[in-house]
Amino acid sequence: MATERTFAMVKPDGVKRNLVGAILARIEAKGYRIVGLKQMVIPREMAERHYGEHQGKPFFDGLVSFITGGPVVAMVLEGENAITGWRGMMGATNPKDAAPGTIRGDFATTIDENVAHGSDAPATAEREIGIFFGEGDLLD
Repeated sequence: MATERTFAMVKPDGVKRNLVGAILARIEAKGYRIVGLKQMVIPREMAERHYGEHQGKPFFDGLVSFITGGPVVAMVLEGENAITGWRGMMGATNPKDAAPGTIRGDFATTIDENVAHGSDAPATAEREIGIFFGEGDLLD
């Protein structure tokens, strides 16, 4: 088991529905260390970089509009196998496929408003952390 860092986000629908505290409580109860945390409204250019792999796809503009449409809570989590662990905590992208007890299974309403985001691989985590947090913004 390897200690690693991953990028995590409570999306605008989760912030609007006052789910931040419940999600943070689950993260801490799981034993992950929150080494970066900020609430922000994502500028369009940053959102386009964040979702760059989807550029040109039919859903790209809607994705960018949604993620920039309200405040998010951006985080860097650290812990044993944090990438796969956080993704497991979130559950399936589509909430109808997400198991009860997962964040999306318990809180998400639609595939478009699925409350949380998490990096899917080490390279993605590094890229996303770089977009949202400068090195000086993280705890050692």
